[in-house]
Amino acid sequence: MSLRVVFMGTPDFAVPTLAEIVGQGHEVVACYTRAPAAAGRGMDLKPSPVHRLAERFGIPVLTPKTLRTGEAADAFQAHAADVAVVVAYGMILPKPVLDAPGLGCLNLHASLLPRWRGAAPIQRAVMAGDTESGVAVMRMEEGLDTGPVAMVERVAITPDMTAGELHDRLMGLGADLMVRALAALSRGGLTFTPQPNEGVTYAKKITNEEARLDFAEAAGALHDRVRGLSPFPGAYLEADLGKGPERVKVLRAAPAEGSGAPGTLLDGEGTIACGSGALRLLQVQRAGRAAMAAGEFLRGTRLQPGARLG
Repeated sequence: MSLRVVFMGTPDFAVPTLAEIVGQGHEVVACYTRAPAAAGRGMDLKPSPVHRLAERFGIPVLTPKTLRTGEAADAFQAHAADVAVVVAYGMILPKPVLDAPGLGCLNLHASLLPRWRGAAPIQRAVMAGDTESGVAVMRMEEGLDTGPVAMVERVAITPDMTAGELHDRLMGLGADLMVRALAALSRGGLTFTPQPNEGVTYAKKITNEEARLDFAEAAGALHDRVRGLSPFPGAYLEADLGKGPERVKVLRAAPAEGSGAPGTLLDGEGTIACGSGALRLLQVQRAGRAAMAAGEFLRGTRLQPGARLG
């Protein structure tokens, strides 16, 4: 049985889920997404990825600045939706909106709840060195990602996997999981289990300060930070490349043999001494330039073994 759906999402991560819901024959009566944002050199207003896909499907798009007004609640209620599907929307849903769909609001969350509730679950899982992640379909309530969970799909985080790679893996799995959840919901067969009270962690937003590599830390922890911040926003170090300190993104790295004062470049291939062990740079990117192999980058700079980076 097809359902009458309001879809709420914004970034690339949400796009496959919207496409799958439409492909399964559900009636998406409205799409809520964040308003177009200025981007690029000309700072032109750029619609979100979900906005662009919804328009291609001919789905009405709404971009309210808030849902916390009576007018917004009435507009949402007027869709007469069976269910709302929320995937990385980026806006809090107040109780009148949560209560509007007859079958509730389902959220696709990119973690194994209750671990990594909040804004940046994929990045935090990799940065923490987790060996497993996944996607969960839960029924939304007023708390932050506290609702009961109906379905979960698990994924191994391999030792060199980046947040970008995990994102892409979960993006497809999540779309499939959500349409299976909707199929069960339409039959009255979707059951929910409350989240346990133990094991709750919060995935706060990534700060610029966290992205800077501190080579006083252990090499393993820095490797996880590089993976967890690649490709965006990108962990970085600062180096004097001839015109004063310059920020260089580190997109890939690996633990390596070596020791020395933390931050010391140990060889011409990009091995840097850490507080414990050493980190080998593999792929880096200077501002405004393409990503390149670390060895190629070093050969094009004045950096020599013994230089200090940080």
